Amino acid sequence: MNDELSPEDELRLNVLFNTELKAVRIDESNMTLWALTPKGEASVPLKPNDRPDRYLKRVRELLSGHALGSPGGYPVHLTRWTRQSQAGLSTQHLGQLLLIAEEEAVVAVVHSPALTDEIARYAWWCMPTIENARLMLMRDVVCNGSMGRTLAEFLVEHLAFLHEDDVGILDTVAVMLYSGVLTDAECAAIWKRGVARNSYYVAFLELRPNALPVLRAARADHASVPALANNPYSQMLAKALSDQGQTFIYTTALILDRPEVQEVVNHTLNALANWCAPLRQADAATRETARAALLAAAPQFESDCAALDTLAAADADTVRPIFLKTTAIGSLMRRKIQPIVTPLMDAISVLRSAS
Repeated sequence: MNDELSPEDELRLNVLFNTELKAVRIDESNMTLWALTPKGEASVPLKPNDRPDRYLKRVRELLSGHALGSPGGYPVHLTRWTRQSQAGLSTQHLGQLLLIAEEEAVVAVVHSPALTDEIARYAWWCMPTIENARLMLMRDVVCNGSMGRTLAEFLVEHLAFLHEDDVGILDTVAVMLYSGVLTDAECAAIWKRGVARNSYYVAFLELRPNALPVLRAARADHASVPALANNPYSQMLAKALSDQGQTFIYTTALILDRPEVQEVVNHTLNALANWCAPLRQADAATRETARAALLAAAPQFESDCAALDTLAAADADTVRPIFLKTTAIGSLMRRKIQPIVTPLMDAISVLRSAS
């Protein structure tokens, strides 16, 4: 077995090391090493003198020796990182990890809180995947930089590849909305996908509960809600009966009527809990006093107040005892959570019907 690179490759790589490298990747199918420099991309067609996997290992050892001063190759401890424990890495170290042509090192970089917009651009050049795009868009510095729009456009274009991956859809839409770089047209297009797969709606309920793309009409008696200061029932009724509120609870019902996976149920119930924050945050005495005041001024809303109480009592913890005992999805999961979902659906029906 030959332990050396071919003379031609060793010469070319050593010449490459004298340039200002930003990132390196290897196309194993074509046995080509690509390097990103300030002048653009450079390629080095590799000429193996051994079995390809062995030869590429030696190439990566040479890269690691140059970038990290570790002639033994890619540091073994990096492959055992939890991917959430890179708080101690500096920006300089992140840049060095992108020079060793290891995918795991790129993943470590995109997980790092030290990630910058520039390093994100180099990491993206190394490994443009949906997962990496999601991870990098979770960083404000990337969202607000030149890469934010690039990554969001990629995810918009690749949503179709997620097919029936409800968790992937949920996570992808969430980071795109969080980034704040989507256009109104893009948000509307993503929302429309919910007609075929309701998991597309969930992130909107979580992140934009009061700015949903498609509005339903306000309930006919919306204007009859008394405007009582510091009254959580007055506040919640005004919100629930508004056009945005009607859109929110209608969409919540669409999701809870046919969720496919447990994560969708959990996120939807937590979105509902956040939406009901005025009631949930008030203590029992405050709620009792506020409800009495509201009903004294507008007794016709008694059933609506009861419906709001039902919605405010729900969150992901409500279904936790069920989900701890089962990994069911689809129709079986829906049957198991029916005792919890049915009262919520009934409450939403009340809030969507004028008294």
